[in-house]
Amino acid sequence: MMFIILKGSVNIMGIQERKEREKERRRQQILVAAKRVFSAKGFSKATMEDIAREAELSPGTLYLYFINKDELYASLSLRILHYLNIRLEHVVNEHGVPPEKRIVALRNALFDVYEFDPLILINMFHLQSSETLHNLSEDLSNEIQQLSRSSLRMISRIFEEGIADGTFIDKHPVALADIVWSLFSGVVLWEESKKLFNKDKDHLKQTLELAFDIFLRGIKNG
Repeated sequence: MMFIILKGSVNIMGIQERKEREKERRRQQILVAAKRVFSAKGFSKATMEDIAREAELSPGTLYLYFINKDELYASLSLRILHYLNIRLEHVVNEHGVPPEKRIVALRNALFDVYEFDPLILINMFHLQSSETLHNLSEDLSNEIQQLSRSSLRMISRIFEEGIADGTFIDKHPVALADIVWSLFSGVVLWEESKKLFNKDKDHLKQTLELAFDIFLRGIKNG
């Protein structure tokens, strides 16, 4: 009798696990379709019906996973925010690196994040400066904010170390982290906008290197 009960419990757990895997697979299927549609049409022109058609699902199925288009759009940012945190953690935890070289490593990490998925990174920049965050579920909004704060904390730590050993000027490290993020997002958005007029040239890496070089000279102490 005990064996039968345990066996039944195992079967129930196995069914639940399969349902969860299927749910996650379907969710990823929707996200992949959404990325294609947003890339082709832009956020404002894309509809949930377009995404459902691309995913080969009914519109009603989409709403089982995402409450609205804003939620779906914002969910695409999670993957790149996780990757951003992984790259920043690597920069922060690399021991024996002088503060100036750590800034160079930071610049390279940010460019690597851009190359990881340019479209989603640009979407994330637009997301952070829009009202979309107010239209999200509490769980998704909290996760995005938590990951964003985590990335800024790690950038701040880089400046804290440089300020502590006298390499950088004594300014608030959080403010310096905000400036770096604004610098990065500004250069990326501007260079992307220039591609509309000149598709054959991409100066993002060179412009980013120059911007960080000027910034580094400005925060050096003495």
